[in-house]
Amino acid sequence: MLKKIYTIVFIINALSAFSQKYSTEFLAIGVGARAQGMSGAVLTTTNDAFSSYWNPAGLTGIEAPFQIGAMHAEWFAGVAKYDFVGIAKPLNSAKKSVLGISVIRLGIDGIPYTLNLVGADGSINYNNISEFSAADYAIQGSYAQQWKGLTMGGNLKVIRRIIGTFAGAWGVGADLGIQYKKDKWRFAAVGRDITTTYNAWTATLTDAEKVVFTRTGNDIPNSSVEITRPTFFLAAGYVTPLSNKLDLTVETNVGMATDGQRNVLISSKAFNFDPRLGFEVGYQKMVWLRGGVGNFQRLKNEEDPTKKDLNLQPNIGLGLKLGRLHIDYALTNIGNVSQVLYSHIFSMKLDLKKKE
Repeated sequence: MLKKIYTIVFIINALSAFSQKYSTEFLAIGVGARAQGMSGAVLTTTNDAFSSYWNPAGLTGIEAPFQIGAMHAEWFAGVAKYDFVGIAKPLNSAKKSVLGISVIRLGIDGIPYTLNLVGADGSINYNNISEFSAADYAIQGSYAQQWKGLTMGGNLKVIRRIIGTFAGAWGVGADLGIQYKKDKWRFAAVGRDITTTYNAWTATLTDAEKVVFTRTGNDIPNSSVEITRPTFFLAAGYVTPLSNKLDLTVETNVGMATDGQRNVLISSKAFNFDPRLGFEVGYQKMVWLRGGVGNFQRLKNEEDPTKKDLNLQPNIGLGLKLGRLHIDYALTNIGNVSQVLYSHIFSMKLDLKKKE
């Protein structure tokens, strides 16, 4: 009975997210260990296949004829898995135009389906236990082009969310990004979900499942639509050599949500500002050390609930270039000063050459 209740509770909690404002929050996590090591402060300098997520304008920085990028991360001892795969190909070297395709997945697999564990006569049959997955997908098509020092890029993304056979949702959205270079300075502006992203949910419970929900005192979910409102980012960066072998990159950016009050550093019903700061030190363009801080929040003090403490999330990362292969690693929340669990994140990108 406990396993049956567990399955029902999981389904109810997942389906109740239909109308919440954090509708596609899995897309706020971020991809790529370089960016994670710098706490997402990469909007002005991103220049690879991962740019399709952070700032599609950065795709024009790809110099190889074809590039592949991939990332894998896990949380809660491997229960939740977060993956990214992206490819990008320059179309015109003179106009610096690039086309990219990427897929993002956040999923929990192997969830026990136990609604049929107990038969009509009260007997328990463990052979009736099966498994299902709850997963969110984003498929993005990206295009970017450069005009002198200004580059512009955009995404058209399709959102697919599934909860086993119980429910599913489809959504469509768009992003837009700009990068501008002036000497050692870098500037960027990004708008995510600029068209407002709508996800239409359809509940598909069977009659037998509805009976179990009713008997256990749960409401039967209905089809609905959830909305993801635009989020805007402004960023400034500085890139400079420190010596003949060392170079430094520093960036700060701030995000502004438009979907109501959030728990960020500067919060109100009208404006919400979420700042980030990151740096990167490179050695001969082969090895990189990175760090960053973000996710500023004000949380209630455990000893005095009337007070709030400032929490933040520091990250570090490393990068290594081995010929055409780039390997990156990030450790998030290294200081354990926030309520976010630390994670090990790995990513790689591979530059492919044309055939001779």
